[in-house]
Amino acid sequence: MAQLNNLVALVTGASRGAGRGIALELGTAGATVYVTGRSVDDGPTTDNVPGTIDDCAREVTSRGGRGIAVRCDHTVDADVEALFRRITGDQGRLDLLVNNVWAGYENSECRPLPLVPFWEQPLYQWDLMFTAGVRAHLVASRLAVPLMLPARRGLIVSTTANLEVLPYLRNLFYDLAKNAVARLAWAMAQELREHGIAAMAVAPGFMRTERVVEAFRRAGAADALNGPGGPKETPAYVGRAIVALVSDAAVLDKSGQLLEVGALAREYGFADVDGTQPAPFRIPTNK
Repeated sequence: MAQLNNLVALVTGASRGAGRGIALELGTAGATVYVTGRSVDDGPTTDNVPGTIDDCAREVTSRGGRGIAVRCDHTVDADVEALFRRITGDQGRLDLLVNNVWAGYENSECRPLPLVPFWEQPLYQWDLMFTAGVRAHLVASRLAVPLMLPARRGLIVSTTANLEVLPYLRNLFYDLAKNAVARLAWAMAQELREHGIAAMAVAPGFMRTERVVEAFRRAGAADALNGPGGPKETPAYVGRAIVALVSDAAVLDKSGQLLEVGALAREYGFADVDGTQPAPFRIPTNK
């Protein structure tokens, strides 16, 4: 396991899912990890799905790192600015930003995204994906960079979908948002490279997150979780990918790329919690 005792990281959207998995793996490596989200102890959680930033921060600390929970609505610029003022006051620097916040899946019934024509899709879903997704990644990144510039090093990772799965992600809003996240990482890399800061997008596969488990349960399909079409990765898998990237002295060589967790596992030699290395996610087709 990499030793990241001197690393200061921020993981957005870490109440549950990929963000939580990333924060916990960074904590296992000894990092100081700020975790953000809207779900806190003694309060409602998003769509009543389990997980809070407070619980995540406690587990980061229990694993040997230092977890710091900061409630933050990433659609509210004042919240984000206050978050970065706190990091500046506490640490004076930031080594790793993981842009993981994403509200695109939010709905009270935990249903999958509708595969309907774009003219039938409600516009609020656009706002969830672009305001609490793409724009939130941009706002956090522009506030993180000044904390990285003095050291002439740093890493900004944005989680996105695996765009190699299908030529079209079957939902126009979703397709645009996930491609925009990857393009944002590429574009930031062009401006940051000369400053020694790397930016990239990372795509996990189909993960067994709290939301996915709850969606299967609410659909009466809990038994299908372990079936052929069920999720094959845990959030720890993408977490270990981030640990490997931030530990790589040559990570700047990957700046601007969209990287698949399954491919990174083979390159860096890490595995999921069960010891397997799930391959990059693909949806079977008849072609």
